[in-house]
Amino acid sequence: MKIINRFFNSRLWALILKEINQILRNKQLVLLLTFPPTIQLLIYGFALNPDVHDLKLGIVDYAKTYESREMVSALTENRIFIPKQYLSNERDLGEQVRQGKLTAGLVIPPEFKRNLSENKTAEVQVMVDGVDANTAGIATGYINQIISQFSRQLAENPVPPLINPQTIFLYNPGLKSSWFFVPGMMGVVLTLISSLVSSLTVVSEKDSGTLEQLLMTPAEAWEILLAKIVPLFVMIMGDVFLALTVGRLVFGVPFRGNFVLFLGLSGLYVFVGIGIGIMLATLCATQQQVMLTSFFVNLPLIQLSGAIAPIETMPIFFKYLSLMNPLRHYVAIVRGILLKGIGLDVLWPHAIALLLFAIVLLSVSINRFRSQLS
Repeated sequence: MKIINRFFNSRLWALILKEINQILRNKQLVLLLTFPPTIQLLIYGFALNPDVHDLKLGIVDYAKTYESREMVSALTENRIFIPKQYLSNERDLGEQVRQGKLTAGLVIPPEFKRNLSENKTAEVQVMVDGVDANTAGIATGYINQIISQFSRQLAENPVPPLINPQTIFLYNPGLKSSWFFVPGMMGVVLTLISSLVSSLTVVSEKDSGTLEQLLMTPAEAWEILLAKIVPLFVMIMGDVFLALTVGRLVFGVPFRGNFVLFLGLSGLYVFVGIGIGIMLATLCATQQQVMLTSFFVNLPLIQLSGAIAPIETMPIFFKYLSLMNPLRHYVAIVRGILLKGIGLDVLWPHAIALLLFAIVLLSVSINRFRSQLS
């Protein structure tokens, strides 16, 4: 009890109260902690979607038979492809694809029905706009799969395959892309908010001259810095709950792991973000410099984190370079706890990496801050 009373009567508690009152009076800062994270999660969760649908399909049907119409129906019934135009020849079809009015084109030859009736291979021509390589690859896969399934339905004596794999999708049975992107975006939003808010808070005191006034008080440098870190940590942890709530309610992202472990490792990553922010504040003199420098630092962190593009698709050099990225480890932690329900027995390498990043970043930034104060 005496220790608690001593703490509430100490200079540190007075400085913490000063920081809390200063944060609450700053309406822009409170808005920055609540509004942008929500909007960013919603935008990224809905917009970042590798699945393709509503692709514009052009059709040249020289056969004009029941079978050709059924094949077109098979391609368009699931709305992956939308029958946009029926054209008279493949030259016009190629021109429409070139102008970007169509994503894919299908040419059905005149002998289509005759070849099918004689059990011959009926070839069709497919044109795909390959400018967007990802969409082109997925669209081609869909076309080949749908046409192969349609041809098996037409076969009079279908032969059962020698190997029939039964595929089970673990942890994301519906293959919802938002379940992959939203946990990654939680880490991205937390990185942006923690680094920006902490750096702007310190730099704004430089600009207003409040920092010089604090130096005239009997408070030690560590007390001044700790009084800044504690309220920021509490408020940014509120963003963790906010992001988790949006992910659960809007996107239905499951939570299969240990909640206490999730909070503990999220708090560790918040310290990493605050360390980055204080480091930026010691390198920059104005708020404008902080904003520009933070983009220079945060964008590579996001790109190499695996939050948007999988680590496995990166060149070998960037795969190893991403190990020096704290956001990569936090994204792996969030996805592991939320989607797979794994614990510290599996996540301990990522947890140790975050702990090392937090210790190094906070130590360096605190030493730079203390040297500037002195």
